Amino acid sequence: MPLTYRRPDQVCVEHTFTAPLDHADPAGPAIEVFATEVVRSGNVGRDLPTLLYLQGGPGHAADRPSSGAAWLGRALRDYRVVLLDQRGTGRSTPATRQSLERFTSKEQAAYLRHFRADSIVRDAELVRRQLIGDRPWSLLGQSFGGFCALTYLSLAPDGLAEVMIAGGLPGLTTGPDEVYRAAYPRALAHNERFFARYPGDRDIARAVAKHLADTDTRMPTGERLTPERFRMLGLCLGMAGSFDLVHHLLSQAFIPAGAGPALSDAFLRGVDGALSMAERPLYALLHESIYCQDGASGWSAHRVGQEFPEFGADVLFTAEMFYPWLFEQDPSLAPLRDCAHLLAATPWPPLYDLGRLSANTVPVAAVVYFDDLYVDRGQSLATAALVRELRPWVTNEFGHEGIGSRPGVFDRLRAMVAGEAG
Repeated sequence: MPLTYRRPDQVCVEHTFTAPLDHADPAGPAIEVFATEVVRSGNVGRDLPTLLYLQGGPGHAADRPSSGAAWLGRALRDYRVVLLDQRGTGRSTPATRQSLERFTSKEQAAYLRHFRADSIVRDAELVRRQLIGDRPWSLLGQSFGGFCALTYLSLAPDGLAEVMIAGGLPGLTTGPDEVYRAAYPRALAHNERFFARYPGDRDIARAVAKHLADTDTRMPTGERLTPERFRMLGLCLGMAGSFDLVHHLLSQAFIPAGAGPALSDAFLRGVDGALSMAERPLYALLHESIYCQDGASGWSAHRVGQEFPEFGADVLFTAEMFYPWLFEQDPSLAPLRDCAHLLAATPWPPLYDLGRLSANTVPVAAVVYFDDLYVDRGQSLATAALVRELRPWVTNEFGHEGIGSRPGVFDRLRAMVAGEAG
């Protein structure tokens, strides 16, 4: 039975739905998909349209009603909002080292083949039918949620009344190699901007990397921090305020100790919090697969990275890239190492129907962040030109999470899908 609870200005209903692991085999194994339906207290009883929110990732849980996300407070004025924990995340049936340990590596890989955007969309359609019947709903997709939105428009456009996308227009025909050939130069540009803002941090970063190469440095969790894993701090450099966050970590990196300078627990704990995949293993396991169209990734970020020797010549932070060695070094991923190699060798089917998208009739508005670290502007605009009824808005005013920090982003997108703004 759904669980209802009240917050100061919200009524929330928690739902758990049963979905097939493989929607092509509805009689086969099942999983649970969790969603929270949120309505503003003053809107209870009103016949409002329903808005589905698909979060970024892959592998991240949905925003919670208490998150304080700017878009949510604004959307609740006019919508009932459904916060869906995409399969494998949050309170949906988990997909982690613990839940997957009952499978062999081959079974793990076969299981996770059903965790891409196509399965997420079919879960959403199941949820829609059970919550609102045949009525279409609105969709807001943040980052990877926008990727899912394009898959939704390809597979089940009749379920959608309107679509808003924030920092999540994927390349429709690009594979992972093209994605990373564009991503590494963006990472270089973000490094240049970061070290221009904090020029003293370059020497600190070099000193940290040397210290990690020369000593067996353990984080408070007991796992070793290596130079290459330290460089993954760039994973967060595309968010508003992230430059300050990384600078703050570096500023407290070293502390006097008995045997000489050591890396402080505060620094090590902060790095662990930024980099651990314990709460989001699917982020690392499935990230390259979201770019695959009729092929395998073959550890694309690792291969393509060799075309950019700058990252080996100096201590530069990488970005949203995941490497084979990470599945040796992160204890939450190590038990899934063989599964990760199998997934990297797996050929994946296409996620987008170009013919259907070119004939799309659902209003779509998408904000494209000009300096987005995670999603390439050029590839996004190429997609915008291919999808009928899609109106792009290019801006350099916000970071990748602009929809969560500024209510005006949602306002503009909503006006665009209504035809009220350009």
